[in-house]
Amino acid sequence: MVTTKKQPRRSLWMFGLESEEPTDEERRQHAQEVSQRLGVTIAPPPIPRAEDLHLRPPRIKPPDPIAEFCFSDNYERALHSHRDWEMAVRGQFPNPPDIVAHPRTEEELERVLEWCCKHGYAAIPYGGGSSGVGGFTPPKEGYDGVVTIDMDQFDRVLEIDRTSRAARIQAGVFGPALEDQLRPHGLTLRHFPQSFAGSTLGGWIATRSGGHYATKDTHIDDFVESVRMLTPVGWWETRRLPASGAGPSPDRLAIGSEGILGIITEAWMRIQVRPKYRATAGVTFPSWETGYEATRQIVQAKLWPANLRLLDPELARQAAGMDGTHALLIIGFESAELPQEWPIRQAVGIARGCGGHIDDSEIILSDTGGYTGHRGAIGAWRDVFIPRGGGLATGLGLVTGTVETCITWERWPDFDVQVREALKKALQEVCGGGTLNCRFTHVYTDGPAPYYSFAGLNPGLGREHWNAVKRAASDAILKAGGTITHHHAVGRMHRPWYDRERPEPFAQALRAAKRALDPKWVLNPGVLIDP
Repeated sequence: MVTTKKQPRRSLWMFGLESEEPTDEERRQHAQEVSQRLGVTIAPPPIPRAEDLHLRPPRIKPPDPIAEFCFSDNYERALHSHRDWEMAVRGQFPNPPDIVAHPRTEEELERVLEWCCKHGYAAIPYGGGSSGVGGFTPPKEGYDGVVTIDMDQFDRVLEIDRTSRAARIQAGVFGPALEDQLRPHGLTLRHFPQSFAGSTLGGWIATRSGGHYATKDTHIDDFVESVRMLTPVGWWETRRLPASGAGPSPDRLAIGSEGILGIITEAWMRIQVRPKYRATAGVTFPSWETGYEATRQIVQAKLWPANLRLLDPELARQAAGMDGTHALLIIGFESAELPQEWPIRQAVGIARGCGGHIDDSEIILSDTGGYTGHRGAIGAWRDVFIPRGGGLATGLGLVTGTVETCITWERWPDFDVQVREALKKALQEVCGGGTLNCRFTHVYTDGPAPYYSFAGLNPGLGREHWNAVKRAASDAILKAGGTITHHHAVGRMHRPWYDRERPEPFAQALRAAKRALDPKWVLNPGVLIDP
């Protein structure tokens, strides 16, 4: 009898749960609105049902010791195939895993990985499935079987150290469930990627996730105290320490390893007291340039705002209801211990010195734990930024997407020009035009992390058209000196540019580590490096 804990069913064709999927009527109405706006006729395809999918038959069968928690039904295999919604909404799952395992204990996990190693089956660690870069897509060739190992049964906060402000947490816990377990203790991990509701702690660690907060503690790297993961040659567990100078860090090798070295089962994470004091301000600027100069000065003052998010004029118009000529800088502070009026007034003073405008009455303060970013342009932006359902545009063939990167301040102005030019040219060639905007998701004392969003004006195009725009942007990013990804990981999508970005001696060292830990080369093959 199968005793795995039942998780809410996730949608096969959109980010979120089946219960959050829009109705057919809502999808048709949205398609009509897009058709009228663009002057074309488009219609959404019918939603595929798992039981109607024609998937490649499983090539392997789990042995009795693990069969109880292994599945090969259409829903499980399709869900763990890929995250290409345009393919999924058309029922296209050409290369699904053969088996999906949901181990409940470390002993069961050991059995699954041992079986894969013995027979040379590919073993793919799986968290929430939110990877948009092919991080859990099965390899197309080279393996007689593919086993996806879903860690969703590892979903508990096991231990809390209030004195050191740390918690021992299982890797398969989803963001909301993690916070629900910390909240009664007045604590929080304070890591909120945009995919928070549909991603897991282990996934955040494996992909070097970036959270919502804009300065100082931004990446999951900043929160990891120690990691425990299973490799094909044994357990890898690091010592719990605030810091160490003892050689290269084993934690740093696990963080960002994207499932090629081991399967993370738990980690000690640095946690925080939930904020009580908050302050928010939305400062407008007459230009994008004055806005990013103010952002640089504020972050280099080391006031460490929780939010320092700059929207260019186009994005401020689309998402915050502004006039399309002004940039918007969202400044936010929070603390569990100290009122935040002084730091926000210092940051606003710097912004005003760079040409920013805000009335004193628009600086919102709270000392009761209440939120301060729900009003005006900031509130409008927040409503757009935080996903609430989705799927309305899936299947319409719109060429939309994002690229994110990081660059130093002195190179930033030229970098921005080059990337925008490349994207605009590609949109014109592929779609006959389109829209483009940019925001800073994170800022550091030495540079910003810009995030570009694009949308083509010609719906009904194929995936190859989207790929052409993505390639143009990625080529421009690397040529101008940026990184191919700031927080979306490498996966399969970013491999060509990651291979050019990293030093070749490092690639050789990574291959050597892979050979030592995974001699059969079964863990997530094709991600980060090739055999």
